[in-house]
Amino acid sequence: MEDERVSYHESVLKMYERLKKDGMSNVWDRYEAQGIGKDPDKRCPYCMGGVRCDLCSNGPCRADAAKDKRGVCGITADGMAMRMMLLRNIMGTSTYQYHADQTIRTLRATAEGKTPFEIKEKERLKNFAERLGIDTSGSIEEVAIRLCDFVEEDWRRKYYEPSKIVEILAPEERKEVWRKLDIFPGGIYAEMMLSTSSCLTNVDGYYVSLALKAMRLSIAMAYQTQIVLENCQDILFGIARPHKMRVDLGVLDPDYVNVLVNGHEPFVGFALVQVAREKEWQEKAKAAGAKGLRIIANIETGQEMIQRWEMDDIFYGYTGNWIMQEAVLASGCVDVFAADMNCSLPMDPMYAEKYKFKLIPVSEVVAFEGVDERLDYIPEKVREQAEKLLEMGIENFKERRKSVEAITGLPVKEAIVGFSTESILDALGGKLDPLLEAIKDGSIKGIAGLVSCTSLRDNGQDVHTVAMAKELIKRDILILSMGCGNAALQVAGLCSLDAIEYAGEGLKKVCKALNIPPVLSFGTCTDTGRCADLIAAISSALNAPVTDLPIVAVAPEYMEQKATIDAIFALAFGLYTYVNPVPTVTGAPNLVKLLLEDLKDITGGLLNVETDVVKAAETLEKVIEEKRKKLGI
Repeated sequence: MEDERVSYHESVLKMYERLKKDGMSNVWDRYEAQGIGKDPDKRCPYCMGGVRCDLCSNGPCRADAAKDKRGVCGITADGMAMRMMLLRNIMGTSTYQYHADQTIRTLRATAEGKTPFEIKEKERLKNFAERLGIDTSGSIEEVAIRLCDFVEEDWRRKYYEPSKIVEILAPEERKEVWRKLDIFPGGIYAEMMLSTSSCLTNVDGYYVSLALKAMRLSIAMAYQTQIVLENCQDILFGIARPHKMRVDLGVLDPDYVNVLVNGHEPFVGFALVQVAREKEWQEKAKAAGAKGLRIIANIETGQEMIQRWEMDDIFYGYTGNWIMQEAVLASGCVDVFAADMNCSLPMDPMYAEKYKFKLIPVSEVVAFEGVDERLDYIPEKVREQAEKLLEMGIENFKERRKSVEAITGLPVKEAIVGFSTESILDALGGKLDPLLEAIKDGSIKGIAGLVSCTSLRDNGQDVHTVAMAKELIKRDILILSMGCGNAALQVAGLCSLDAIEYAGEGLKKVCKALNIPPVLSFGTCTDTGRCADLIAAISSALNAPVTDLPIVAVAPEYMEQKATIDAIFALAFGLYTYVNPVPTVTGAPNLVKLLLEDLKDITGGLLNVETDVVKAAETLEKVIEEKRKKLGI
């Protein structure tokens, strides 16, 4: 594949050359091999249209709406496509909920004094507990346990028992819409059961019903799962504040013992940093011949970590998003790759053998063929687990240095990270007023919540994301960036003050006055709910419904199942939502009409799937201008 079709990033292009030279199977070549003929993007038209099903033994079936060709059971193309979308939504929700469950498990164990962590943000704990109506008397540990009890009780509600968390946290006007549509959710576990049961053959084949269930599930996920887990991670590890962070593959130095944490949960990662900062462990690394011991952050685990903790010579930096993984592993600099929930590739064992590092799953949901050694995260044992991982890294160092030629001279950049709701308010003097005034006077036309993955569909890694971000900021649209797309923009330099030059004159003026970049690094994909919370605050301050705000959701390179439930929530929340690549529902004309046209009169949200970056940005700008006009600004 050619450079632009591989990646936006210089570092990845250089590493791709090594992968080819070493004859390693890699994500780019595997993607190309999936294409039909010589076109890497050409696939089975039924699969691309979302109108293929193999859920029962009568299949696989194909549907064709133009001919009214249905599945054996009689399901239409629209029902088939939406049922598969809902199944993806359930998978995404379930994985988010796994993360939330581990977070509450960790907070409870910490409150009981059984982990090396502490309740770092006592005020955040009290404020969040008060917001949920929880008694805040007694010790801070007692409050934390009450919070855990409250959350777990709400998770376990029946689907016909309204969620207290959603009732408390969601905007009033949204709750009214959701009740009218009968999509106000119960407990998250019961909602997953309801949706899964609906997808059984011959149960619910009606695309409208399935779409409503998807939105109902998404509301439960955003409030009960995402907002809860991020607030509780703040309580444990600190509220994100702006600071600089080294990014890109140049953070890897072969002369150090490098322990990499990868996935979506930061618990093992934070424990590794705490232990590695102890002098004893640095001395052990030096005794093995290394210059020292470093913890390197990757993917969403890394985003959770770098948003909250500042870099030093031990917690050294961040590599990038998931498509860079094989490039990272082939660098010849890795000693331990600790894989928690999400985004560790089935090919990793082949890379561990070739490039001499220890591949260790640290979550029970992660497994690799041929890898038997594992350290599944246990909050009460995480200090001991971190020590074992560091020992593995130190023991591995000599063999890795002796056997593998390292790639050096890769670029390293600095990004400003850590823009939480609190830090944005701090930058504005503690109130939303300066932001609202900048929106009212047109310096900032609107805000884009960029919640994205990274994908090779139609473009190289991060190419579409970077292009979209540049188009938006030059149109004076401020970006809050989350997920793997956040890493794309960090490594591309758009989360730095140097990026102000790409902004339009109005946004440029605001950025210079506040000393902030035009792309604010807001966190991970789990921050979608937190972003909705911020939007609700803006809605309240402007006394306008969410649907009227000059705010859009943007996913330039969505990839996996969690991304699909995020997009469904954005639509349920009432946001104009741009996604790329085109979702696999094009073979379902009524469903396409629902998403692209009719939904505006149902929830107020609407989907845009324009593949041309400039045309898509023009439409997003037009939508924002229309909303500004409606607000009279």
